[in-house]
Amino acid sequence: MEEIYDVVVIGGGMAGLGAAIRLAKEGCHVAVVSRGDPILCLSTGCIDVLASGENPLNGIANLPPQHPYHLVSAEFIKEALAYFLNEIALGGLPYVGSPEENRHVLTPLGVGKTTCLVPETMAASTAEKESRIHVISFAGLKDFYPSYIMARIPATDLSVYEAGPVSTMFLATQFETDEFLERFLNWLKGTDITADRIAIPAVLGWMRALEIKRMIEEETKRPVFEIPTLPPSVAGIRLHRTLKRRALDLGIQFYLGKPIETVEMAGHLVEAVTLESMGRPTRVNGNAFILATGSFVSGGLLSQREGVTEGVFRLPVFYPPDRATWFGENFFPPEHPIEDAGVLVDEEFRPRAVEIDNLFVAGSILAYARVLRYGCGHGMAIVTGQAAASSCLKYLKVAAQGDTCSRTV
Repeated sequence: MEEIYDVVVIGGGMAGLGAAIRLAKEGCHVAVVSRGDPILCLSTGCIDVLASGENPLNGIANLPPQHPYHLVSAEFIKEALAYFLNEIALGGLPYVGSPEENRHVLTPLGVGKTTCLVPETMAASTAEKESRIHVISFAGLKDFYPSYIMARIPATDLSVYEAGPVSTMFLATQFETDEFLERFLNWLKGTDITADRIAIPAVLGWMRALEIKRMIEEETKRPVFEIPTLPPSVAGIRLHRTLKRRALDLGIQFYLGKPIETVEMAGHLVEAVTLESMGRPTRVNGNAFILATGSFVSGGLLSQREGVTEGVFRLPVFYPPDRATWFGENFFPPEHPIEDAGVLVDEEFRPRAVEIDNLFVAGSILAYARVLRYGCGHGMAIVTGQAAASSCLKYLKVAAQGDTCSRTV
């Protein structure tokens, strides 16, 4: 007899994994179907809630009425973000910050990035031109250019550790070994550091980053912070690995690397999705489904000459009808109408243009999200993922006549 999950989440990014974890903690038997690593692995690892203004929550009230944030209350946004941060802290990756206050972290270009919630390893980051920073880099590291920082922040010192031809991924792995870490700390003892803070590319290991940061601070007696690097991003991969490990600890089943071939419907219900396979196709059955496959870059939305389509359920997609108007004349700032493209949903996060009772949609696949324009990608993904999970739980409770999910945790 084939296994039937309470919920099948399609998409393994912030929205999908966040929703899956919430559902599993409510006692649901959950599966995650993901074609590959999410865009999260290319990100800085910081969580943008809303990049404009100093108070993201206040700024959300001024967004256009169609924006997905307006499908939930300000209180729900705060609770969803707090819930998410608690889960990743339990997974060993604490973040700092408040959804009511933006901060500015130093980027590899020497300028500040407006964000909201950051890993504790970036808590001391500063992008002020008056800052006195000592940058530590690595000889042969091609994904980090201290000269950009030194050009924009004049009072910057630089020391370079000879580690051979390396990448950020290689360094993160090396920092997990006691031998490399001991050599690095011994080198650091002989380095003359007089600046107020120490900046280092985000390579301080995969799961020991905060511990290693504190060891460097103990050695130098100065605040240390990581600087996000160019993709692939160690900080982004750390966040993804933490979420995935948390999901596995909760008993969530993963189906990875296989695109969805067919969707099976029974009336107004999705019954299963079938995954492509070299042999016998894999059928994943569920009582409810959450679609969180992302926008164009991650393949959730597909752009064709005839228009824009959704890649799994072939849901109707809203997009500007005249292709000639999809893009603005200037690349920056990103004022491109095609950013409005996505799936329209109701207040329960069900797709609005079709009648499917057990399908819920979350993340950047939602219409009018404009994550580049508003700088809200991860925050909006977390909030809508949690909202879709809440609606999914309500549906399951009604469908099961009181018993929400098949098991308890």
